[in-house]
Amino acid sequence: MDIGITRISSKGQIVIPASMRSDLEEGEQFLVIREGDRFILKPLEDLEPAVREDILFAEKTERAFLEYEKGGFSRKRDTDFIEDLKSW
Repeated sequence: MDIGITRISSKGQIVIPASMRSDLEEGEQFLVIREGDRFILKPLEDLEPAVREDILFAEKTERAFLEYEKGGFSRKRDTDFIEDLKSW
């Protein structure tokens, strides 16, 4: 087990110590799970494809809901809405 110390920046960024990220590539995505006071990072590519798709869909849904709460949605005809969904 590797142990390191890091800190969170004013922008909420956390640096993974260099000794622990030698096999990680820039832009690699991670699933972040918070359970109480414990945080777990899991490379997204290590997840089963169906689980990965579910997580990405949940993330898109959450962003859309936040946008909706801000009033960022407009009305559309049902056919236009269906065409937009097909582009996902």
